[in-house]
Amino acid sequence: MSQVKDTRKAATTDRADDGRSGNLKDSPMMARLLDALEKGTDIGHYGRLTFAMVARHFLDEEELVRLLAGQPGQDETKARALVLQVKQKDYNPPKRDRILEWQAQQDFPIIPDADDPNSGNVYRELRFPDGIYENINEFWEEKAEGEEAATTSKGS
Repeated sequence: MSQVKDTRKAATTDRADDGRSGNLKDSPMMARLLDALEKGTDIGHYGRLTFAMVARHFLDEEELVRLLAGQPGQDETKARALVLQVKQKDYNPPKRDRILEWQAQQDFPIIPDADDPNSGNVYRELRFPDGIYENINEFWEEKAEGEEAATTSKGS
């Protein structure tokens, strides 16, 4: 059984003032994925990708690789390659809408209750490192600036 709480990276407290947690298992979706990984249940490509994108902020790399390597058709090399890709691309954890898109492309349901609009919202459930929120804000600012520039050039 994985020791999620003991191997998580940061978070000095389990619950932040805003209700978000530093414990991966406090997200029902992530707890479900973790349990399935520990049992060797195939969570599908997008389940593994989602898990890696989120869990890398809570588990040490070796624990993450170990969990992913236990998947059917996977091994340590493939698991390490996925973790390396996610780290090098510095992927932000996916939003619920993206997870639902991915879930539709595989058999394993990543989000336990797709009809519940709060289910699968890791940003609401978990406390990520501040850099994640900064990346998201920067993305939206750049997008707004790009749209503003496009609107200005069309109006000229």
